[in-house]
Formats: sequence, C-alpha cells, structure tokens
Amino acid sequence: MASPSYEHELNVALLAVQRATHLTKSVFHQNAKGTLNKSDASPVTIGDFGAQALIIAALQHNFPDDKIVAEEEAKDLRDNTQLRELVWGLVKDAKLDDEAAERTLGGSIKSADSMLDLIDKGDSQGGSKGRIWAIDPIDGTKGFLRGGQYAVCLGLMVDGDVKVGVLGCPNLPVSDSEPLKEGIGADASDEAGKFGILFSAVQSAGAQSRPLGPGALKPASTIAMKPLSNISDATFCESVEAGHSSQGDAAAIAKKLGITKPSVRMDSQAKYGSIARGAGDLYLRLPVRADYVEKIWDHAAGDLIVREAGGQVTDTEGKRLDFSHGRTLLQNKGVIAAPRDVHGEVIRAVKEVLGAKK
Repeated sequence: MASPSYEHELNVALLAVQRATHLTKSVFHQNAKGTLNKSDASPVTIGDFGAQALIIAALQHNFPDDKIVAEEEAKDLRDNTQLRELVWGLVKDAKLDDEAAERTLGGSIKSADSMLDLIDKGDSQGGSKGRIWAIDPIDGTKGFLRGGQYAVCLGLMVDGDVKVGVLGCPNLPVSDSEPLKEGIGADASDEAGKFGILFSAVQSAGAQSRPLGPGALKPASTIAMKPLSNISDATFCESVEAGHSSQGDAAAIAKKLGITKPSVRMDSQAKYGSIARGAGDLYLRLPVRADYVEKIWDHAAGDLIVREAGGQVTDTEGKRLDFSHGRTLLQNKGVIAAPRDVHGEVIRAVKEVLGAKK
C-alpha cells in the first residue's frame, strides 16, 4: 500500500519520464523517426512506442497492481518487423547513468516480445475507482517531428482524482524566469543549460521544476504562477494545430480581455508547465466542434501541475476537469487555465464569446 505522501510514486514517475525523454531525444538526433499514420491520421513515431514501453516497465516493476491508460498499442509493431526491431534497438539500450536510479526503475526490458506486451498493458479503460496511471509518451508528436515543443507525460489518478503529475519537456529552457515567446525551444540542443526541464506536482504539496539530466534526479525548485494584477498584460498560449483549438475564438476572447500581445502557439502539455512556472499566464484550448472529446492523457499531469502552482483549470463552463469517466474527459468541453485570481474573469469572456455563436 502506497504512503499518503506519494513520495515513492513521484520518484518513480520522475525517473521513468526522465529515462523516456532520453530515448525520445536520441530518436530525434538520429533522425530515425519512423513515422506511421494511425487511424485518426495523427503521426506516430518510434519514440512514442519506445517511451511508452520504458514508462510502463517502470510502473509494472514498482506498482504491478495499478492499471494504466496509455495512448499507443503495439499492433503496428507486431505487424511491422522492421519498425519493431528499430524500436527494440533503442529500448534495450535505454538507461540512466545512475545505478540506483536504474534499480528503482527495474532495469532493462528483457526482450522485444516483453516490450510489445508492456506497450499493450496501457489498455485500461480508466474509470472512477482505484489507482490508474495515464501516459502520453510523446504529447505533441508534430512538435517533436519538427524540433519544437513536446512533452513526455505521466499522471496518477486515485479514484478519479489526479494525485501525481510529471511532465518531461526536453525543448523548454531550464530557467523558470525565461519568458514565453513564439518559437521558444526551436533551437534547443543538448548543450549546457539547454537539456530541458522536468515539471512535477503532488496533490496538496505544491509544484516543482528541475533540469532534465542523464542520471539521478537534479535538485528541484518550487514553481508558482506569476501574479497578474492587470489581465490585459497577460501572455496566453494555445495549440499550434487549428484542429485542436479554435484560434479565432481565442483571439476574440483575448480582445475582450484587452490582451494585445499575440498568442504563443506551442504543441503539447509544455503549455501547462510554461504557465505554471510563470513564463506565461493563460492557456486556452477551445472546442473546434461539438463532438470533440479530450483524452485524459493529454491533460492529467498538466492539470495538477498548474493547480498546485496556484492556478485554476476548468472547462469552458468553469467546471473542473473530470478524469473519472474512462479514457476521455467525457463531461468537459475545452480547457481554460489561468491564475486563480483572474480565472473567473477569463471564464466570463469565454462564455460571452462562445455564447454569441450559439
């Protein structure tokens, strides 16, 4: 039985995400992305499969009875021998440069078949009971493919409530004081100071950031959302893909709030981490169609990190995100994240803009 502090869960999650980010970075630098197209037309890379296998291996070793909701399944690898061997070649060699960390994670995966079985353990349907981990091995795959922002995401839900969240953002600046601007991280590399950042939070224990590194975890710093006395001074971020969020509605909401700065468009839950540490202020993800439903792995970790950093995260109606309805946010439409003091003002503007379209 896990301790109420979730200290062990957090440590495993941080190390697992850190190891997975090393794999995704190696995939990018080797230019061996092995892109596929899933049925929903989104790109999949060998990095998605490899990162998911590594994270699930760590969770299975430490918490064998926990359920897992993850984005990928191994069918494509089972059907494609060449791709399977490419992924396996990366996974079998993936490790942290720290023996204690590797022991915590359970060491290397034993075989390609074991890797496939691990990937398929992410098939839980979620729900409102028990311990369930949500994994997005590469959130923002298109950002990853072009060298922009992406995140390796892991969250633990207990009885439908997010208790632990970790985001690995290899292309964000290490410094929490660097402001959010268009193109941030586009020239990221493995040079000193540009290795990326880990964000984390535990419910009721605050949020932290620490530099990504090659071995044991680096020291952490507490993060908090930036005080915002005048909402017209806010920097807001939104998705790069117009198919993920209505950029026209976001512009109208910004205008209603008096915001004159252009939006910063970024892929992935790196947006949650960026506003949680005060690099930006608002995150708007607005429905593009009535039947669009968000996936829980796209929001679980970021939702908790922003809330623990002093923010509020709701849907466009002002309701908390509800992770207890399976693999999707079935009861929510859109996402609005902002500092607590101004969240109500943002929601009023959102309702006015979206209500005028009905």
